[in-house]
Amino acid sequence: MTRASETHNGDITVSSDGLPDWLHPVARAAAGVLPEQLSRYLPPAVGGRPSAVLILFGEGADGSGPELLLMERSSSLRSHAGQPSFPGGALDPQDGDPEGEGPLRAALREAEEETGLDPSGVQIFAVLPRLYIPVSSFVVTPVLGWWRSPSPVGAVDLAETARVFTVPVADLVDPANRATVVHPSGYQGPAFLVADALVWGFTAGLIDRILHFAGWERSWDRTKSVPLG
Repeated sequence: MTRASETHNGDITVSSDGLPDWLHPVARAAAGVLPEQLSRYLPPAVGGRPSAVLILFGEGADGSGPELLLMERSSSLRSHAGQPSFPGGALDPQDGDPEGEGPLRAALREAEEETGLDPSGVQIFAVLPRLYIPVSSFVVTPVLGWWRSPSPVGAVDLAETARVFTVPVADLVDPANRATVVHPSGYQGPAFLVADALVWGFTAGLIDRILHFAGWERSWDRTKSVPLG
């Protein structure tokens, strides 16, 4: 999928025009980042379940500055129960071509279904390379959006979503809120202790890389660990 500054995928436009100045470093980073710079888990040559997530940047109405939209999955789910994540999910047949506009449509559709977000207020400004989540076999396309016209959000279905919340970027880059999570399986990765939540796994990995390549990352203590399980 192309990641040019402006292209057309069906009737969905991917454009970096009109972004706020503070978001330009993210757009520039997205234009040149390679998949192996984002994750060690890359899609297999064949197979996998096409999916997409919406990484939505907004501007806090309370003057807290740039923020990210996240949600916390219901504790009753069989997969990723209680885990904070970006809105997103598997592509449906009506989303269209997984190699074309499909992931963009899926990211916006899933965000609307999970958080009540009004997609018309979102400007998609970049699409990152596809990545892989081995535990679920998802081939994930991260779609980057600017929340140009904010709309009310909240958990639409409590059976799937426990809550929807925003996290100031200032909190994400604060070294006091950063740690390395340690899973009983041996997995170790970046984590964020923000908004009364522990953000880890695929979501935290993407946030970590975006902060790094956008030049927003601050030095933090990687020896500070948080055990899981």
